[in-house]
Amino acid sequence: MALRRVRAPHFNFGALRRELKLPDGFPAAVQEEAEQSVSEPPRPPVDRTDIPFATIDPATSLDLDQAMCLQRRSGGGYRVYYAIADVASWVRPGGAVDTEAWTRGQTVYLPDGKVPLYPKVLSEDAASLLPDRERPAVVWTTDLDADGGTVAVRVERALVRSRAKLNYERVQSDVDAGQPAEPVALLPEIGKLLIERGLARGAINLPIPDQEVERDGNGWRLVLRAPLAVEEYNAQISLLTGVTAAKIMIDGRIGLLRTMPAPRPEAVAKLRAAAPALGVVWPHGVQVGGVIATLDPADPRKAAFLDEAIELMRGAGYRAFAGQAPADAGHGAVAAPYSHVTAPLRRLADRYATEVCLALHAGAEVPEWVRQALPNLPDVMSSTDRIASAAERGAVDLVEAVLLEARVGEEFEAAVLDVDPGVVALDDPPVQARCAGDGLVAGTRVRVRLVEADPSRRKVLFHLVE
Repeated sequence: MALRRVRAPHFNFGALRRELKLPDGFPAAVQEEAEQSVSEPPRPPVDRTDIPFATIDPATSLDLDQAMCLQRRSGGGYRVYYAIADVASWVRPGGAVDTEAWTRGQTVYLPDGKVPLYPKVLSEDAASLLPDRERPAVVWTTDLDADGGTVAVRVERALVRSRAKLNYERVQSDVDAGQPAEPVALLPEIGKLLIERGLARGAINLPIPDQEVERDGNGWRLVLRAPLAVEEYNAQISLLTGVTAAKIMIDGRIGLLRTMPAPRPEAVAKLRAAAPALGVVWPHGVQVGGVIATLDPADPRKAAFLDEAIELMRGAGYRAFAGQAPADAGHGAVAAPYSHVTAPLRRLADRYATEVCLALHAGAEVPEWVRQALPNLPDVMSSTDRIASAAERGAVDLVEAVLLEARVGEEFEAAVLDVDPGVVALDDPPVQARCAGDGLVAGTRVRVRLVEADPSRRKVLFHLVE
């Protein structure tokens, strides 16, 4: 795992919060209704507390949407139990909590604290799948054959109890040591099968290192973190469930899909043309996802290729439908129709898509409150997607500018990630920023001079050293 840290001084993100008009706390009526709801816990019709679920999340997370238990089937293949927090059991349609959730759309994450979709008494306590506590959940039971193909699905409301709160680093360490813990010991095996099936149908997984801002005592640190293998395997379980949910809704002729256009042929052609100069081998007949899967993001030239590949992943959105599914129902990166159903504590849309699946699977009518909401969800989710992205990028931009403010005029070693516009990635500190100057060639090593670092505008600019 590539992991680099640089410490930054203490500062706050208040200006960014104000700029994005992020709410501070919840109105009294919302908090009161949330507290009232947790005083009367729902009791699901089915008891699945015998299943030894466990969650895998960042170590500090408390809003735990998902818990899993992976087993071998006696006749061959696998059984995937996937419990998802049952938010709809706690939130009254049209109530104060529900109305406030529609104004927020999703949880927004900032280094100094998140802006949650629901009050913490729900999202980090009563509705969260915390260990050793009974919780209402929507349990997806998916049977896979030996090759990872889906052979049977069950969706139900049930009472569950997670046995452990695991984190990615610990799980990866256990896997590397050959001692993965139950009930997630099969995660690498199943995850690899699902990745192979995705690549075979044309899926694209981009292993782009994340720039993250973390607390460091009284200050902050900027971290460049490459994804762990178990994070991708964990994501495959969520993708499996999302693809299953989309099929249920398409077959039932009503639902909410997460969509993305297929990569444009001209974008794929441009990427293919750039491959030789970046040292990327593109064998004949191999799809772009298969090429990407072989690359090391820590290699500057391969990182440049991955950065170019982001152009293939544009245009994500949501599509609601009642009747025939839309013609453009697919998700280009998943290479299949797909729906968001696995993060209802953090995304508004998941609660509604889940209710559609529960009704259709049971052969029941989709609740009217869900039907009425579906057409309005795409606009709400798209607008809040933009806010969440702006918050994430704005926080990193601010830390980079503060970190470099006193170093204007210095020169740094960097790798060129993009040419139009020019973007470089510094070796140290782990900063990615705009770079001006003729002669930038993607994937090459260059020397750049810092000419601007302005925290007030969250702007960093380099010039190529001739």
